[in-house]
Amino acid sequence: MTKPTADRQVEARRVALASAIGTTIEWYDFFIYGTAAAVVFAPQFFPQVSALAGTLASFATFAIGFGARPLGGIVMGHFGDRIGRKSTLVWCLLLMGISTFAIGLLPNYASIGALAPVLLVSLRFLQGFALGGEWGGAVLMSVEHAPQGRRGLFGSFVALGLPIGIILSNLVFLLASTVVSPSQFASWAWRVPFLASSVLVAVGFFVRLRVAESPIFEEVRRAQSTRRLPVVELLRSEARSVFLAAGSYLSISATGYLVIVYFVSYATRNLQFSLPVTLGLLQLAAVLFAASILFFANRSDTIGRRRMMRWSCAILVIASLVFFPLIDTRSVPLAALAVSLMLVVQGMYIGPQAAVFAELFPSAFRYSGASLSITLGTLLGGAITPFVAAALYSTFGSSLAITIYAVALSVVSWLCVLGLKETVRTELSL
Repeated sequence: MTKPTADRQVEARRVALASAIGTTIEWYDFFIYGTAAAVVFAPQFFPQVSALAGTLASFATFAIGFGARPLGGIVMGHFGDRIGRKSTLVWCLLLMGISTFAIGLLPNYASIGALAPVLLVSLRFLQGFALGGEWGGAVLMSVEHAPQGRRGLFGSFVALGLPIGIILSNLVFLLASTVVSPSQFASWAWRVPFLASSVLVAVGFFVRLRVAESPIFEEVRRAQSTRRLPVVELLRSEARSVFLAAGSYLSISATGYLVIVYFVSYATRNLQFSLPVTLGLLQLAAVLFAASILFFANRSDTIGRRRMMRWSCAILVIASLVFFPLIDTRSVPLAALAVSLMLVVQGMYIGPQAAVFAELFPSAFRYSGASLSITLGTLLGGAITPFVAAALYSTFGSSLAITIYAVALSVVSWLCVLGLKETVRTELSL
């Protein structure tokens, strides 16, 4: 029996809020690792090598989480398309929470030797695996519950988890690094953000248990249209859409992590910005990022999604060109402009992205399609970017090579967006 329209709208808002909360927690957990990799993991877990090698090793462990995301997307996408979106998301949240809390308790190299980085890598892998299944499921819960003509806006609540996760993770690190001495922060206070995640996970778990399963998945189940191997059917019939969607996200992911992760290391070590100033710049940019996501998502419901994403990738070419020249001035206002510009331009893409990645694929393997598309784009973009950026700067001694790398990826993404179809009028039901 179909719910009355008013009841469905209330449920849609409840699901969108739950998706935003759950995804915020997942991104918080994921980003505190990135911040820690930029500022504390090298001496804690790789003290036996040089400072540069330790930084590269830290960023390499950061990238491992991205390597695990396609696997998480495939496995969790399989169960999400087979047994349901809701239960799969609950497991993703629990897995992320447990692995993040365990990092906060992990002994360092001085305590247990080489076992410390091994355990760190293993827990980072679990984080990536969980996040690989999280995004697609949260997107489908929001988009598949959304009223007709509002899927862009409702899907963007999932995307809000990204800037809010940035804000929370940086805020907790900012507090942890300012209320104690530098030696105390390096000794034990860096663990606080990881341990604090347990409270957020408990809240998210409670919220997610209270929402209803996706009505479109229920329709698939009633029609007995679930697939035995969803990802196989996905790649057989929709491989082009998967690779174009992944390619369109390539530069967004790469430049996003250039700002969110590498910028922290670059600004504090090469530009001599203090950690509080650096994190404060990211906080400001993240607030503008959140506002841009909502604005452009709402606009995509009326003027189209592909147009919005095409303009985002085109403007990102320019933003990538000026990013390092602006921050290399060592001017805090110009650095704020560079970081904010980069994230607001990305908001133009990320706002409609959730709806697009859901609308591209049939209901029976939509979880697998959305998850695999974003995780492949992230693996080839954001996963390696902090490592590549650090290596390029070390090799050439300037940021020019990093700029060329970011611009090239932005051009690739723009071309991929051109190949995507417009999805704003797509029907999601069977």
